Amino acid sequence: MILRRLERYFEFKALGADWKTEILAGFTTFMTMAYIVFVNPAILHEAGMPLAAVTAATCLSAAAGSLLMGAYARYPIALAPGMGLNAYFTYSVVLKMGVPWQAALGAVFLSGVAFFALTLLGVRQLIVSSIPSELHAAVAAGVGLFIALVGFRNSGIVVADRVNLVALGNLRDKSTALAILGLILITALLAWRVRAAMLVGILATTAIGLATGVAKWTPRPYSLGQLSATAGKLDIAAALRLGFLEIVFVFLFIDLFDNVGTLLAVGKKANLFDQSHRIPRVNRILLSDASATVIGSLTGTSTVVSYIESAAGVAAGGRTGVTAIVTGLLFLVALFVAPAVGAIPAAATAPALIVVGSLMIGAAGEIAWSDPEVAVPAFLTMLTIPLTFSIANGLAFGFVSFTLVKILRGKFREVSWFVYALTALFILRFAYLART
Repeated sequence: MILRRLERYFEFKALGADWKTEILAGFTTFMTMAYIVFVNPAILHEAGMPLAAVTAATCLSAAAGSLLMGAYARYPIALAPGMGLNAYFTYSVVLKMGVPWQAALGAVFLSGVAFFALTLLGVRQLIVSSIPSELHAAVAAGVGLFIALVGFRNSGIVVADRVNLVALGNLRDKSTALAILGLILITALLAWRVRAAMLVGILATTAIGLATGVAKWTPRPYSLGQLSATAGKLDIAAALRLGFLEIVFVFLFIDLFDNVGTLLAVGKKANLFDQSHRIPRVNRILLSDASATVIGSLTGTSTVVSYIESAAGVAAGGRTGVTAIVTGLLFLVALFVAPAVGAIPAAATAPALIVVGSLMIGAAGEIAWSDPEVAVPAFLTMLTIPLTFSIANGLAFGFVSFTLVKILRGKFREVSWFVYALTALFILRFAYLART
C-alpha cells in the first residue's frame, strides 16, 4: 500500500519508472560524484578548516540537498558542494583576500538566503533572461581553467617562476610522478566510460602512494561530534559588511547559473520538459538548492549546487526523485569514510581537479568565436579568472567589456538594464580597488 502511494507521488507510471532501475540509478549517480567526498575537504582544508569536520559537512550537506531534491522537487538531481565555488572560497576569499573562513561561511549563508528569496519573488527568471548566455559559458570555462590550474599547482606539475611567472615542475619528484600517473589513470577510465572513474582513480592513486611510501596513512579517532569544529561557526555579521557584497554576489551568481546549466542538461536527457519546453516544479528545484546551501554553510562547507553528474544516473534509467533520495542516503553512509580521508594525498586529488577542469572547458564550445562582440568579452572572462586567481575579476572584465562593445557598436538597446547595472557596479569596484 505504501509503495503504491509512493509510486503515485513520484509518478512512476507516467515516467515509466520502476524501483530497481531507480535504485540502481541512484547508486550510479553516487559513484560518479563521490569524488567530492575527498576533493572538497582537501580544498577547504587549505583555508584552515578542520579536515574531518569538512568531510562530515560535505557528506551531510550533499545528503540533505539530494534528499530534499528527491522528496520535495521529485527530480533525479543530486546535490553537493560545488567545484569552482569551493576553489573560490579557499583561494580567492580566504587565502587571497585574507578573509577568515568563518566569515566566508557567513557569505555562503547569505547567498543561500538571497537565492531562496529571489526564487520566492520570481526574480530568478529576470536575472537568467538578462545575463548574456555567452558569459554563462565563458564563466564555466574560466572556472574550469581555474580549477585545473589549482590541480597543476597542487600536483607540482606547474610551479612558480620569478621570470616567467610559471614553469614546469620537477617531474622526477615522487609525488609529482604519482599525480601524473593518477591523471593518466583517471583519463583512461573516463575513456572507457567507467561511471566512477574519478572516485576509482583517486582511490587507486592513493593505494599506489601508500604502497610506494609517497603517502602515509595515519588513522585518527573519529566521531560525528567532530563536526562541531565547523558547524555553526559561520560569522554572518562579518559577511554583512560592505566589503563582502562582492563575495556574496559571486557565490550567488555562480550558484544560480550552475543550477540553470544542470537543469537544462539533465532535463533534456531525462525528457523532463513539458510541451512548452519548461521544467515543471522548477521553483521547488531552486528552493531545494538554496536550502541545501544554507544547510551547508551551517554545517561548515562552501556553496551546495546541483551536480551535472546526475546525468549519469539519468542515463542509467533514473527518472524520479527516488534516484536522488538513494544518492542522498549513500552520502549519509559515506560519513563513515571520514577516518580514511587523511590518507588521501594531494597527488591523488590534484589529477581529479585537472580532469574536472577539462570537462568544464567544454562550455567554451557554446561561444560564437567568429563574432568579436561575443568572442572578446568571453575570452577576457575565461582568461582573467585563472590568471588573476579570481572569479570576481573574470566576471567584471566580461560584463564591462561586453557592455562597452555593445555601446560602441551602436547596439546599446540590446543590453538589458540589469546588465547595465551590473556593469556600473563592476566599474565602481575597479575604481575602489585602484584606491586600495
